[in-house]
Amino acid sequence: MSGLFEQIELKVKSQFPTIVFPEGTDERILEAAAKLGENKVLHPIVVGSHEEVSKKASEIGVTLDHIEVVDPATYPEFDELVTAFVERRKGKATEEEARKQLLNVNYFGTMLVYLGKAAGLVSGAAHSTGDTVRPALQIIKTKAGIRKTSGVFVMVKGDQKLIFGDCAINIAPDSNDLAETAIAAAETARVFDIDPKVAMLSFSTKGSANSPETERVSEATRLAKEMAPDLVIDGEFQFDAAFVPSVAAKKAPDSPLKGEANVFIFPSLEAGNIGYKIAQRLGDFEAIGPILQGLNKPVNDLSRGCNVDDVYKLALITAMQGLNG
Repeated sequence: MSGLFEQIELKVKSQFPTIVFPEGTDERILEAAAKLGENKVLHPIVVGSHEEVSKKASEIGVTLDHIEVVDPATYPEFDELVTAFVERRKGKATEEEARKQLLNVNYFGTMLVYLGKAAGLVSGAAHSTGDTVRPALQIIKTKAGIRKTSGVFVMVKGDQKLIFGDCAINIAPDSNDLAETAIAAAETARVFDIDPKVAMLSFSTKGSANSPETERVSEATRLAKEMAPDLVIDGEFQFDAAFVPSVAAKKAPDSPLKGEANVFIFPSLEAGNIGYKIAQRLGDFEAIGPILQGLNKPVNDLSRGCNVDDVYKLALITAMQGLNG
């Protein structure tokens, strides 16, 4: 593991939080959960029937000694979850509907997080992003002042750590969306011991070009400054003016960023997705994520093409978010 993850692991280990993995019969999940438990990093709960989980674990040679297996169908506190779910959904689900819905592993796992029985959730190895995120939006919900969740990557190369967002969730964000993403990304940066300096990116620097696209980013910058007046943030900026001090001195000499931005907010999902992949493939940065932000408690979404190491690392990140939440 990189030095960043070694640091995170030590911090998480000192608190030994509980993380729930709804996909208890996925072998990658089981292997990662067993490793996390054996290393005494965190307490893993995997969701599924005891028989099916035990069978899969036996097939792949994984011991369940350090894993708690929880089956929604036999969970002794299921009635408590049903009552809390009905209350949380405020008339959108009857008790009968709640009982049925909470047999769904992602809804069940999300309720464990909501009720404080786990610090966070990691899913997505065998489910779509929607299947993972939807229960979180309905039950855990977004933080006050945040309308939408967003997804960022921590880009790591040696000792260098940068935040790129939104690279995962919102296709065509408006000014308010961009402002919320910026503020949430600054919070995420602090989780990773990054002192945030936020650049709102565009193809223009401080009015060098004018269009609805640049004005949207400029307005987002204004809104973000209103929402978080103590945050070091500026825009709209071209990437080089935000990142290279010599370029910043020419293009934006009065900016507080001074070419030292470390949190980059892209104007659209396509720009963010392309941007992080260029840094990853051409710049040799490790791309960690996507990390979902803006929720009251951490829920994170794996790629269905993930490996055991990806699960292990995302569990560490989720636990770290929970410790800082």
